[in-house]
Amino acid sequence: QVQLVESGGGLVQPGGSLRLSCAASGTIFTIYDMGWYRQAPGKERELVAAISPGGGTVYADSVKGRVTISRDNAKNTIYLQMNSLKPEDTSVYYCSADVDGMNYWGKGTLVTVSS
Repeated sequence: QVQLVESGGGLVQPGGSLRLSCAASGTIFTIYDMGWYRQAPGKERELVAAISPGGGTVYADSVKGRVTISRDNAKNTIYLQMNSLKPEDTSVYYCSADVDGMNYWGKGTLVTVSS
């Protein structure tokens, strides 16, 4: 079994910053792509950013220039540094990972951007 545990969510004012973390644990041989998704109330889940084992990254247009995804392969952990946050970034943020050919999801962490 593989578990993904997110942390770092919370309430932040517009223009503020947050750093999310996601750690994978369990029986793991190889972790391939990992990523962050988000889902706001009444909306579909959408990709925020993804990162390959070699560090290649993909970002949603809505967060480019404000968000940075990074990865520590030794710790099986990814991070999402979010700056210049906007109210429309308010969502539950989910971590996803391709582990040994199977896709896993974390339970999510809530990010609320509000004054």
